[in-house]
Amino acid sequence: MESLDKPGICVGFVSQDSGLGEALARALGEGFVTRSFTEPRHEQLRELREWSDVILLDLRSANTQGDEQFALRLMDEISKVPSHPPQVVLCEEENRALVYKAIEHGAYDSVTNPPNMLELRLSLRRAYKFHTALKELQRLQANERPTGRLHELLGTSAPMQELFALARKIAPCDVNVLVTGETGTGKELLARAIHHLSSRTAGPLVAFSCANLPETLVEDELFGHERGAFTGALVARRGRVEAADHGTLFLDEIGDLGIGLQPKLLRVIQERNFERLGNNKTVSIDIRLICATNRNLAEMVQQGKFREDLFYRLNVVQLHLPPLRERRDDIPLLAHQFLQRFAQQFNQKARRFSQEALQTLEEHTWPGNVRELENVVQRAVVLSEGQTVDVAQLPAALRHVRVVPTTAAPQAADAAPLSRSYEDEVRRFKRSLVVRALRESGWRKAECARNLGVARGYLHRLINLLGIQEGEGASTVPERDELPLGPVM
Repeated sequence: MESLDKPGICVGFVSQDSGLGEALARALGEGFVTRSFTEPRHEQLRELREWSDVILLDLRSANTQGDEQFALRLMDEISKVPSHPPQVVLCEEENRALVYKAIEHGAYDSVTNPPNMLELRLSLRRAYKFHTALKELQRLQANERPTGRLHELLGTSAPMQELFALARKIAPCDVNVLVTGETGTGKELLARAIHHLSSRTAGPLVAFSCANLPETLVEDELFGHERGAFTGALVARRGRVEAADHGTLFLDEIGDLGIGLQPKLLRVIQERNFERLGNNKTVSIDIRLICATNRNLAEMVQQGKFREDLFYRLNVVQLHLPPLRERRDDIPLLAHQFLQRFAQQFNQKARRFSQEALQTLEEHTWPGNVRELENVVQRAVVLSEGQTVDVAQLPAALRHVRVVPTTAAPQAADAAPLSRSYEDEVRRFKRSLVVRALRESGWRKAECARNLGVARGYLHRLINLLGIQEGEGASTVPERDELPLGPVM
């Protein structure tokens, strides 16, 4: 909050009656500095905005259509500038329509005429305190650095930071959201983050997966039933839609929702009501809908497997979670997070990964995405015996390195017989591949990392680990057709 290191709150008083300014200044008394403006335009308008802590507009003289329009246009001009002073209006009590219009055009408060001076002082002080608090909040938000966390989601890579920024922007807006991405990328975690940041955070978050379930069971789970609706329905039961009232409903694998149930879900979105099985009574609900899928709903619409009108209703805002192979910079962050969690959960001593183990994790393609990484780290922590998780605790599928054979390629001049150990041969292959990729990219590491399909940070660690010096390999690196350039596996 700003301190009052000046004589008082600066009140810019706008009125066509120039004599009222002095009377107002005497009436407001100590703690206020008043300056009058008759019909501010251009430079005078800019001076009004810059000088004033609060602007007090006298709308008493706006008794004609022209005067009223001028006053409202003036309010719009004041509001165009970011962090403009708050506006309080003076208006005749019987002219409530003008008061409502003034509030629509940005007025903070209104005071009836003739004003009660105690009420006017309180209104001006409230407006000033609100404005200074708002400026402080904006300053803090401007200085806030992006973090690597969105609720339970982690990621410092560029794709995740863009996703976090978009999620924070749309979360307060009560719109339907469609989350897309491969299995295991964390779609439900993103839905939870949006709910947590929304105005519905005090309400329930109800999750349901539509995958691989009979249509009748999905209908019962979503909409519930009345007693006796079918054989075995001994008691009435609320469905997930009703349970999510005043909260958020998250439907995972929405692409698996049966074509027969899609009109019923469309009605929930459009009409905000539904009927339980076995009852014609309409139940009204207030929910926000977040859906997720790993399928291409646009293609399903073309194939007649998904209703076009429902697709457009769900796809108001689409958020895409990138697969883990497209955000390799996040692998060390995620791996250490999982290691700490499971070490505490299983009371293990594991505190870190060996360099070779972390390198192995970074090289894997992760078809199962973050969920697969979580399971791999959990297994490694359970099998670990000391404070360091080594490559021996990782699954054999991750430790296996496939060297792509070449066809009819001459043996490199510096190639040695395969009498070395497996680790030496793998190291030799990696070194040759990285040196060649660096030469072809002109030793531009960012371009080299893109060509190899690895994170830039991982490439730097690989260069240091392999002892590669800039400019080397002019005569010892194999020709272009000897080693196929591609991701390090």
